[in-house]
Amino acid sequence: MERGHDALYALDLPLGNRSPDSDIVALAARDARIVVTNDSDFVQLFLLTGTPSLLFISTGNIENSELESLLRRTLPAIENAFGMHRFVEINQTALIIHE
Repeated sequence: MERGHDALYALDLPLGNRSPDSDIVALAARDARIVVTNDSDFVQLFLLTGTPSLLFISTGNIENSELESLLRRTLPAIENAFGMHRFVEINQTALIIHE
């Protein structure tokens, strides 16, 4: 989904999807990126370290097309939330600001 954001996919990293979470966190913190994930391990890392910014997708298993539709609908609200917050969660019915 192209919306003018510079995004990196884990598979594009040198170790691909074998990249340790700590490497992903370090890269995101260094480059002031937002980690977008459905992996709750990143929530725990955020709660321990406070970095990097995190968009946690707590939809459970949904089709990629459903996820894309959700992101397209909520992108303006997500962008707005990250203007003032560092930990945002979305699911099928809500956008939740944690910090």
